[in-house]
This record gives sequence, C-alpha cells and structure tokens, in this order.
Amino acid sequence: MAASVCRVGSTVGRALAKSRSPILLSLRRGQASVSYAQSLVGAPETRLTALDNGLRVASEETGHATCTVGLWISAGSRYENEKNNGAGFFLEHMAFKGTKKHPQTALEQQVESMGAHLSAYTSREHTAYYMKTLAKDLPKAVELLSEVVQSCSLNEAELEQQRGVVLRELEEVEGNLQEVCLDLLHATAFQGTPLGHSVLGPSGNARTLTRQDLVDYINSHYKAPRMVLAAAGGVNHDELVTLAKSHFSGVSFEYEGDAVPLLSPCRFTGSEISMRDDALPLAHIAIAVEGASAASPDIVPLMVANSIIGSYDLTFGGGKHLSSRLARLAVEENLCHSFQAFHSSYSDTGLLGIYFVTDKNHIEDMMHWSQNAWMNLCTTVTESDVARGKNALKASLVGQLNGTTPICDDIGRHILNYGRRIPLAEWDARIDAVNPGMVRDVCSKYIYDKCPAVAAVGPVEQLPDYNRIRSAMYWLRYQLAEGRGKRADFNTKYLQDTSQLVLNTVSLEQEYIYNFCNICFCPLLYITEALIPMKIKCCKTMI
Repeated sequence: MAASVCRVGSTVGRALAKSRSPILLSLRRGQASVSYAQSLVGAPETRLTALDNGLRVASEETGHATCTVGLWISAGSRYENEKNNGAGFFLEHMAFKGTKKHPQTALEQQVESMGAHLSAYTSREHTAYYMKTLAKDLPKAVELLSEVVQSCSLNEAELEQQRGVVLRELEEVEGNLQEVCLDLLHATAFQGTPLGHSVLGPSGNARTLTRQDLVDYINSHYKAPRMVLAAAGGVNHDELVTLAKSHFSGVSFEYEGDAVPLLSPCRFTGSEISMRDDALPLAHIAIAVEGASAASPDIVPLMVANSIIGSYDLTFGGGKHLSSRLARLAVEENLCHSFQAFHSSYSDTGLLGIYFVTDKNHIEDMMHWSQNAWMNLCTTVTESDVARGKNALKASLVGQLNGTTPICDDIGRHILNYGRRIPLAEWDARIDAVNPGMVRDVCSKYIYDKCPAVAAVGPVEQLPDYNRIRSAMYWLRYQLAEGRGKRADFNTKYLQDTSQLVLNTVSLEQEYIYNFCNICFCPLLYITEALIPMKIKCCKTMI
C-alpha cells in the first residue's frame, strides 16, 4: 500500500529541490523531439473556470494516457498560530485514514484497484491532495479526492495512533540537517511572525492537538474560494468542470461570523541563529536576505541572478571548467561539499539566499566567497554572465516540468499565486528582457548593504561574527568610487561654508585635503598639521 498512498511532508529543503516556474515542454505522443522555439508555440493552453461557490477548475490537456488531478488549497503553517502550529501537517497524516463513506481499508483498495498513486503535501502557504491515475479513471479520482478533503473521518483512535507517527517523524526530520538549517533560517528571518513557524510544528503541539483543533482548522481554511481543482494529462476540461460541480459544489464559501482569516504581515529581521555540535562531520549554513514576493516583477531578474551563481556538488563533473564562478572556486579551493542558490517566494515576501555544506575548516572562506558572488551581481555582472544565466534558467525551467504531476502542481500553485497560469511564451519573453543593468539594479535593491539572516548547524566555531558578515554586504571601494562619481561636481557652497568654519579656528598655513564621507558621500575637508589629520563633521556623522 505504501506505493499507492503516501504523504509528502513539505519543507523548505524539498521546496529548494523542487522550486520552479511554470514552463512546459510538451512532447506529444509519436513526436520524437521538438525545438525550444516549437515548444513556445505548441505548449497546450491552460483552461480556467470558476464555479458558483468560487472554487476554480484549471486543466491542461496533453493527450497522455495518464493524468494527475488534485486539489490545491491556500492553507499552511503561515495560517496557524503558536497554539495550533502543526495542525495542517497533522491533518495531512489523517487524510488517508478513511472517510465517512470509505474506511481506511476500503479507501486503499479503491486506490489499488485503479493502479493510482494518492499523495499530499503541506507547505507554509499551500496544502495539496492529488492523485496520478489513468485518464479513464479521472471521474473516480475526483470522487475520492472530494471525500478525502470534505469527509475525512478524523477518528479518535486513528488520531492517537497518528500522534505517535508524527512524533517519530519529527525525530527523523531532526536528522535531516538541511531541513533543520532552513527551518532555523525562517525562524530567525521572520521571528515573531507566522512565516517563522515550521510546517511540522513543535513536538509539544503534536502531543496536545485535539480532534476539535483539526475540525476548526478545516472549517476556517477549507473554503471554496481558496481551492483550485487542477488537472494535467489526458483530461477534458469540460468533463472536469462537470465533475467539479458534482462533487465540490457543496464546499462552503462562507465564514463563521464573516471572520475571514487574513495573512498577517511578515517582518524580516536581519539576525543569526546557530546550533553548534562539534560531533557532526559537516557544517550546514544558510545566509539569506529578504527576497521578492511571488507576484513581484523583480522575480525574473532574481531567478537569472540565482542561475548565474548556480549550484555545486562533489558529484558534479567539470571541475574547474564549471560555468559558475563560485562553483569553480569551490573546486579549486576545496571550499565546500555542495552549495545552492535559492529563492523561496511567498505571497508578500521571500527569502533570497545561498545554502552550503562544508567542513569546519572552510566555513569562513566559503562565506566570504558566497558574499563576494552577491557583490559581483550588484556591481560587475557582465553580458556574458547574464546570457549564460538566462540559458541555464530556461533549460532548468523546461526540464523540471517533465510529467503530468509537476505540471499539475505548477498549475495549482500558480492559480493560487497569480490567479492564472502564465504561459511559456510569456516567461520566455520576461527572461529575454533581462539585461546586466537590470540584474545589477534588482540585486542592489535586495542584497547590497542589507542585513542578512544567517542559520548554521554543526561544527560552526569558524562561522564569522555577525557584524563581520554584515560588513561584507557592501564594498567600501565601490561606495567610494560611486561617491566620487556622484560628487564629481562638489557642492561648492557646502565646501565654502565648511572651509570658512575651519579657517575661523586654524591657521591659514595649514594644508586642506578634500575627500568623501564613507557613509553619506558628503565632501569632507581634512586639515593636516604635522602629518596628523584632524577630521571635521560631515552632514550626517562625525568621522
């Protein structure tokens, strides 16, 4: 049964591995291959229909013999509070333990008899239940999904059994240091806000959540306007709409007392958190700044920027001939075992960062070169860098949507995020529009001289002090050069006023040297006497 009914607990680590945008390369049956240009023209249309209760139905027909159909819901750990954090994840465990119509054994037999695969996942803002099956079994798949979502039995005995399963899974997750590190990154970056909650929730909540807590969670968040029934593969959109009307028309669109749950604003905090354990063989470290939201126009330049930084693993071939400069340095200087640039985007904010795994003796060097890669994006990125990043991004986006399940997942998430499925040609045009100046401007907006969030797990004694990490988020030489360019024509009146101020207090024989304030670029007047410079106040600070 494990092969046909399973869960996928969503975490940031898996989000990194699966992060993608809606690009589709659809190879029709009997067609050996297509060029990228042909795929732009031949990508199937995503059709979208809204039911009377607000539930949206979206599908993409590719003519395959199989299909994936699922329900995507705007609900996740960000909608939870400290008391019920983990309720969505707990509910995911309970979803396949039987419905009011089909007990667990009967539900499993139904799925087995179809040769289908039923699964689910929970993330910080989304929850999904989906099934991959033969195209001819689409009606039965939609029926079972409607029961799982609307009629989950939530039996008390099963709840107690699953409580132990959840606690064991929490213990297992603690051994996955990538997930631990990235959860800590969210906890410190969005401290004091719901986005800092982990998807799994604390073990204390897993021990105390009750059936009523789960019922309240469903009643608060499983509403028709926050749901998308998505399908991809051998599906007919009109048939899917008919099935949706039959099985999901009864989903409520009203809230008790009109208390519509709204997302609380999330505040990014530059900060650091570390869990030092010298017994571990490798250090897992993540550094991030506040990124763009999912719907921000800056998302594509940031995706190109991340493609320029790229990723690396010891198993990669190529060595010093890798296209990413940071990857080449990692090989030549033995900086790390792996690294990956990532951008986790949410409805109103995001995390733009680099995650790397290294031994305890190379933490400082890897941190230095990671921040150096960011500074290069802000200051010296070239046309060839951007061209390479754009090509890599296109290849990655197209290659990742290689089946009905990732396509269906993409449709569901994008209807929730954007209200529509962005077509392949539009993504291609937006990527082509990116130029070096745009990358420099957008990266400067999000990265340059910003306070980062840092999370570290393992033997992290060599991790630089936070103030030192913060000071590497800008280049002093770049600031001075920029300042001199901006102030080529000095503010004459300011200099005259400053000179007069000095002349009132010092001898005329002293030498004057003009320079710039390192903080605000205001021109400074230095007065040298016996080779000892005496500095005066600029408009903003005492230097």
